[in-house]
Amino acid sequence: MPKINGNEIRPGNVLEHNDGLWAAVKVDHVKPGKGGAFAQVELRNLRNGSKLNERFRSADKVERVRLEQKDMQFLYESDGMLTFMDTETFDQVELPAEILGDRRPFLQDGMTIVVEFHDTEALNATLPQKVTCTIEETEPVVKGQTAANSFKPALLDNGVRITVPPFVGQGEAIIVNTETMEYSERA
Repeated sequence: MPKINGNEIRPGNVLEHNDGLWAAVKVDHVKPGKGGAFAQVELRNLRNGSKLNERFRSADKVERVRLEQKDMQFLYESDGMLTFMDTETFDQVELPAEILGDRRPFLQDGMTIVVEFHDTEALNATLPQKVTCTIEETEPVVKGQTAANSFKPALLDNGVRITVPPFVGQGEAIIVNTETMEYSERA
């Protein structure tokens, strides 16, 4: 596995640190007035979800881990565990539902998502960047409300509340960006 310097750590990198696998969530490069520069890194443990703040100087060497990514199909959820199937080998993998966090409602039956593996252990799951949803309820269009950035609240079919442009009505299918959880475009 390649070793990288402490100042080369970027958000999303997976590192082997303190005998565990950690994902870099946030990285701040700090240059204090006195002393050497360092990277203040917020890490999340991929196995148990715990968080850790660590300082890495540019001279520190850390082990960078490359995870294998596989497209898998979502089958079902039971007892807080999500079950995914490899579409080529039909192998099934279970991951805790908390791994998706507040994006969990966007997971739909039969959806293809990316599951990341370290050797044979499934560690992480990533939703597609754009998901199609239907608007359950929203306010009717107010005539004359044409301001460029006026948005109105809407409730999606999966129970998530977002804001949409005034021209989008109830029952319409829209595309939502799962990273920012915002309206993207009409479907």
